[in-house]
Amino acid sequence: MMKLITLAALAGSAAAFAPSPVAQTVSRTTALNADLSKELGAQAPLGFFDPLGCVADGDKENFDRLRWVELKHGRIAMLAVVGYLVTYAGVRFPGAEDVPSGFAALDNLPGMVWAQMIATWGMMEAANQDQYAAPWGINSNSLGDSPAEFKGDFRNGALDFGWDKYSEETKLRKRAIELNQGRAAQMGILGLMVHEKLGNIDVLLPSN
Repeated sequence: MMKLITLAALAGSAAAFAPSPVAQTVSRTTALNADLSKELGAQAPLGFFDPLGCVADGDKENFDRLRWVELKHGRIAMLAVVGYLVTYAGVRFPGAEDVPSGFAALDNLPGMVWAQMIATWGMMEAANQDQYAAPWGINSNSLGDSPAEFKGDFRNGALDFGWDKYSEETKLRKRAIELNQGRAAQMGILGLMVHEKLGNIDVLLPSN
């Protein structure tokens, strides 16, 4: 319930068409000098917060990768918080009425349920990705260029829910909301897990 779950060579004559070393150096220098303080997620109350210096070199490519990791963990954490609260409230699938909530559930799940869970995780991981760059970003299919607007955009030309009708400003605002909700959920599920292990989860949640 509280679980979480990430490349090509050039040859021969292609070297004749490669950018000059000077151009490569300029491009790399530009990427490393990106102003990340204006990126999505650098918002109140902390602003641009990087106490460990993970993107201190201004590497935009590395920043985008870390931002996607943060976004994915936030989405998983949001599902985890909802799952924890729902099962803590006593909601169960038919046949699982006697399975406890929280960590205690791990010791009470039949092997078949574990198999179903692992299969579900696998299908979710395979489905929730940019199918134009699938599998897992190595782009080994022939679907063409991806319509994704950002890492984590998994509409794949099918699901939309009105996203394309929004202005750029509205899109950025909604992406910021998702990012902040994910950050809150990561702290939330961590808090629930810690308090359960401390034995005082009832301080946060009413007893069921």
